[in-house]
Amino acid sequence: MTKNKSGQKLIVTIVKKEKAKKVVHASTLAGAQGGTTFFGKGFRMDEKKRFLGIPVEREREVILTLVSNSIFESVMDAITQAAKLNRPRHGIGFVIDTKNISGINHMLGLGLEPEQNASEGVMQVEKQKLSYDLIVTIVNKGDAEKVVDASKEAGAEGGTIITGRGTGIHEKAKLFNILIEPEKEVVLTLIVKDKCDGVLRAIERGARLDEPGRGIAFVLDVERTVGINHLLNQQWSEEMKE
Repeated sequence: MTKNKSGQKLIVTIVKKEKAKKVVHASTLAGAQGGTTFFGKGFRMDEKKRFLGIPVEREREVILTLVSNSIFESVMDAITQAAKLNRPRHGIGFVIDTKNISGINHMLGLGLEPEQNASEGVMQVEKQKLSYDLIVTIVNKGDAEKVVDASKEAGAEGGTIITGRGTGIHEKAKLFNILIEPEKEVVLTLIVKDKCDGVLRAIERGARLDEPGRGIAFVLDVERTVGINHLLNQQWSEEMKE
């Protein structure tokens, strides 16, 4: 396994609305220094888009928790228990390895380790039948649905949409000489590695990312996941039939 250069891991937890407080509380009790919460909406493959003509939006909260290798397992277990991620449809959590961290010097000695101690924190990750990638797609407001539709058609199980704003060389509109920062939508799509390329190509076509100013998509390697046991069980069942 490649060494974690920073000695830190990023835990991303996606839960239903108003569940973030439980996640943050549990993680701090386990040694984390806190977390950052974003609000968004989620979608699933089998989910209805409309009810009586009204769009159905599943509100979600996304929590980012940065922890050191030394307390990673205990924090991950605490989050899993607090959010009940081992139960169907309670949420998902996944881990991304970090290369470099800045701006946390005040936390050294309080659960976050300096880089020179990173080698001591290298851990063996529990083997999983399936490994995942995270596709992050950033598009203009209103285009997230195109990303969602394209990813579903290519085999994605679901995803989470969060909102933000951004600037770029193709986005320089002004109103009364004031720069307008276009609103953005960020789509997080957790996907099995062998489907990642196909889903990424579908997103590129569906959201027209090859055109200037349309948006961008990139892929992050996911180290570990919880809360998606139905996918694992499905694959194991298929293997048993063969």
